[in-house]
Parts: sequence; structure tokens; C-alpha cells
Amino acid sequence: MRLSVNLNKIALIRNSRGNDNPSLLDYAKKCIDLGVDGITLHPRPDHRHATSKDAINISEICKNNNIEFNLEGNPFSLPDGDFIGFQELCAQALPSQVTLVPDDLLQITSDHGWQPGYREMELKEFLNSVKDFCPRTSLFIDANIDSVEYAGQMGFDRIEIYTGPFANFLEAEDSINLNLTKNEIVKCIDKAQSLNLGINAGHDLNLNNLPHLIECGEVDEVSIGHAIITDALKFGFEDTIIKYIKSLRKN
Repeated sequence: MRLSVNLNKIALIRNSRGNDNPSLLDYAKKCIDLGVDGITLHPRPDHRHATSKDAINISEICKNNNIEFNLEGNPFSLPDGDFIGFQELCAQALPSQVTLVPDDLLQITSDHGWQPGYREMELKEFLNSVKDFCPRTSLFIDANIDSVEYAGQMGFDRIEIYTGPFANFLEAEDSINLNLTKNEIVKCIDKAQSLNLGINAGHDLNLNNLPHLIECGEVDEVSIGHAIITDALKFGFEDTIIKYIKSLRKN
């Protein structure tokens, strides 16, 4: 299972002081030196953390070091001030993977997957517009088979399973709902494999729940940000990255 580190929280801390400390580029380089498989950014139109410029710069660093850059966002986010619009950002950053998420500015963070049929014609137009320069597209979905089938029908290369509920049920020691959710994740993985779709997972994943996710089946990549930064407060950034890499690769 590959690890893509989401650096949004580093950008959030940087923005709180209005300067370039901590440097997003420096932390991207630290991740690369430690052996991660990719870097993820999810710029919002209000630039609350990662900015358009960050995405372009981080993408270049990833290309120069032969690792993947995963750009997340809402395909319908239009230009707004310094935010250049998600479609234009894809064209300028040229990410290895673009992950489409149905978020909006009122959400603190992504809290649900793409609903089948939502703005479908516009979604098709967006996919057609980026397929020439984005080698891989992924759709952020809830853990249900209908959404997996929809991603396949629309022509996505991968799905990213929203693991927020899974993580919350495990933390709450709600074994009944945890098992139900894990069963749905297993079904999604099996269905995606039958459709030749790659499988990513993300949201609220951490060192405690990753072993439970691994039990569900073969996942190509996880994207983790918030937990890595909070764990870094306890273990230090470098040791934390090493812990996550070991957790994912020992299986």
C-alpha cells in the first residue's frame, strides 16, 4: 500500500503567521527524502491552507523527484481572487493524479463522497477536458457499490473510498457499525477490482486504524494528512513518517 502525504495542515500553520514558516516546500522535500510515494494537496477556493501556487510548486518538486503528486478538489470550483479555478489549476500543475471531491466552502473538511448523477454532464465535460494532461483520475466516494459502479461508468481510473465513518466507528468502539462499514469497504474493493479500477482510501486514517483497513483487502494508496501532523507533535515529523511507511509496507 502506497503512502501519499497530505500537506494541507502544514500550509494552514504557515498561513496563520503570514509568512513562509513552516515552508511547505521544505516539508515536501523531507517527505520525499524519507521515502513516501507521493504528496497530496487539496486547495480550497478561499486558500485557507494550500494555495494554487503551492500546488504548482509541489507538483514540480514531485516530478523532479519521480514521485506522484495527487491534486484534490471540486472540479466546479471557479476562479476566485488568487484561486485560479480547479480546472486551470489542473492544467498548470499537471498532477499525476486528480481526485474529484464534492466539497464546498461551508465544509470544514470533506465529509461525504460523490453522489452518482450529481452534475453529471458537467462532470463528463471536466473529465474530457483534463484527460490529455492528467494521467489518472480518481473519484472520492462513499463506501457503497453503486458509487463504485458509477465511477467505472463515468470513465474514472480509480476510486478513493471515504474512510471517515470507518475511522469514527473504530474510535467509538462501535463494533456493530464498524463491521458493517468494513463489509461495505470489502465489497467496494472487490467490485472495483472486477471493474479494473484502482483503489485509494482516505480521511481520518491513522496508525491505529490502518491495520483494520488493511484487513479489508488490497488498497493501492492512502492519503493521510491530519493524523500525520498530530502524531508529529508526539513523535516528531521524521519519526512519524517512518512509522506510517512501516505500518503500510510491513504487509
